[in-house]
Amino acid sequence: MDLRVVIAPLVAQVFLTIAIAFVMASRRYRAVKAKEVKVIDAAASNIVWPALAAQAQRSFANQFETPVLFYVLVTMVVLTKTYDTLFVVMAWAWFASRFAHAFVHCTSNALSLRFPTFLIGVFLLVAMWVIFAVKLFA
Repeated sequence: MDLRVVIAPLVAQVFLTIAIAFVMASRRYRAVKAKEVKVIDAAASNIVWPALAAQAQRSFANQFETPVLFYVLVTMVVLTKTYDTLFVVMAWAWFASRFAHAFVHCTSNALSLRFPTFLIGVFLLVAMWVIFAVKLFA
């Protein structure tokens, strides 16, 4: 299997994180320009951002929580050469759940949609780690 196929979901997640950073920056810029916040407050980090900017900020921060476990997993799977088609399919499914979660988080922020997409990603991540551990230590 081509290693690029294995790494592609990780690269997609990195670009998703970068895209959310741009969404957050754009929303913050608009809030400052519209004088919804004071720049001095923003510089001191004592700011309460308007809802859309805050949603993007929380979504961006969320990209450094469970996705870190995915980054480590992909790295370990590549180093130990324990990847297969199942891993790649599960990795893309995990990325799809992260994309859906980020989309909901940055738009409607409906918890009834956001939480299930988060849980799907967590379950997939746990399953991928268990499969990796079994392959590695069996």
